[in-house]
Amino acid sequence: MPPEERIGSHVKRAEQALLAAKNAALKPAAVTVPQYAALLWLSEKPGISAAALARLCGVTPPTMNTVLKNLQERALIERTPHEWHRNVLETRLTEEGRAAMELADAGAVRVERALAAAFSTQERDQLISLLGRCAEVLDAQR
Repeated sequence: MPPEERIGSHVKRAEQALLAAKNAALKPAAVTVPQYAALLWLSEKPGISAAALARLCGVTPPTMNTVLKNLQERALIERTPHEWHRNVLETRLTEEGRAAMELADAGAVRVERALAAAFSTQERDQLISLLGRCAEVLDAQR
């Protein structure tokens, strides 16, 4: 199969371009894309466990633990034992974490809006549908 016909290569190229654009947009907030994703989800779901956060961010639990450790060292999050399940740590944004998330989100939204503007509404809907189908086919291959 010729390389230019391989859909995966095109998806990977787009993913790499998106990550590079988001990394540049997140520099003022001094966070990485994985850290931003964690902060964004924590702003939506305060108290979520690390395992649940890892699933939402699409990373492994060990990777998420590293992300959270780095965020905690920078005082952007706090982790406290769950009220009933002492083995579970609840994770929440600190004031500094909320400020970093808002700054990072402004940059990420600029990237997302620029990307969305390159397509008509119909094209965006179709692209989202096609990418969803890609994920379904690939998930079934595992």
